Amino acid sequence: MFCNDSAEAVSLLELNRRISRALAAAPGLVNVWVTGETSDLRVAGGHCYMELIQKDDNGTPVAKCRAVVWASTFAVLAPKFAEATGTNLRSDIKIMVRVSVNYHAYYGFTLVVSDINPDYTVGDLARKRNAIVARLKAEGVLDLNRSLSWCDTPQRVAVISAAGAAGYGDFVKHLHLNPLHLRFETTLFQAAMQGEHTVPAVIGALDAIMERVDNFDCVVIIRGGGAVADLASFDDYDLACNVAQFPLPVIVGIGHERDITVLDYVANTRVKTPTAAAEVLLDRLGAAYNAVVTAGREIMLMVKDALAGRRQQLAYIQGALPSLALNVVERNRRHVDGRAAETIATAATNVLRMRRQRLDALAELLDSISPEATLRRGYSITRLNGIAVTDSSVIPAGAKLTTSFAKGPDLVLTFGE
Repeated sequence: MFCNDSAEAVSLLELNRRISRALAAAPGLVNVWVTGETSDLRVAGGHCYMELIQKDDNGTPVAKCRAVVWASTFAVLAPKFAEATGTNLRSDIKIMVRVSVNYHAYYGFTLVVSDINPDYTVGDLARKRNAIVARLKAEGVLDLNRSLSWCDTPQRVAVISAAGAAGYGDFVKHLHLNPLHLRFETTLFQAAMQGEHTVPAVIGALDAIMERVDNFDCVVIIRGGGAVADLASFDDYDLACNVAQFPLPVIVGIGHERDITVLDYVANTRVKTPTAAAEVLLDRLGAAYNAVVTAGREIMLMVKDALAGRRQQLAYIQGALPSLALNVVERNRRHVDGRAAETIATAATNVLRMRRQRLDALAELLDSISPEATLRRGYSITRLNGIAVTDSSVIPAGAKLTTSFAKGPDLVLTFGE
């Protein structure tokens, strides 16, 4: 059934105006503190536009509303928020804002933000940071890089930084122009150090260093001074996990003394300025240099002491050498004299014994061939005038011959009788 009473119809504009007036007069819709998570945040013309979202425990959105911070208000709230939280007002963070409900006849339903409570966001950021740290600890990687040992002379340094950053210049200048003239080799791996590209850029630099890991002794990640709001990228699980598991000691120098990021929990060494990062390396190499200098001095002292002792010993030997030589000669002479007398007596005895034995042998030989030995064997010897006769034709007639025997008297015969 259709109604023909046109007097009961209102225009859409009028209806929206009625809604706007009703909402404006409704209690509890003006200056209400609301919590939510930002999404699709953008700044245009000085105004900040965003979506406020509420999610359930599973992360599923259950409520959504447009919100705006007008330029005059945003100019005050933005630096206040960044100063307190260390991050700019951006998407994907939890905030607490004071809002008033506004319904525009054309633009519709919008929440107009008049104030912001940064403490709520700080607590949420700290909760996220603590959650990342707890996850890394549960996975057993939180302390990996912090437990790495340093080499004695960390001179080959891989640096992750923005090329034109003042902090990088301060680091290089402080490191290379040191008063001890210690030498370092620094290699820059460029990376964005703020904004949405920070995480993939730094991870990419770590990957590039890993390809040449044997060429370096350590890694330095530095970012100089600036807005604390630019540090939010370093509260990232993937980046922290890469740093925690990197096989070289990592020095992190990001932000200011009061700033803390997840990287501070996983890096081998945490400092707050690029210059302080350079000081860490100078202290380590300086300690090695001092150890070498100390060892050199100790060696020199030991050598000097040894030489002095040898000189004294040599002087003593030089002084004692003449008397020592005389003593040696005298001792050897007495030894030779005693030994010579004994040796001569022994030699003479041996010679006499040998000569006696020789004479005895000759005597036995002479005895065996003597005429007496011949007679003892049953022979006799006939002599003419004392000369043995071996040929009877030489004996003259009537000559007297004497015949000798082994025993008994000689027999005297006249030859020819």
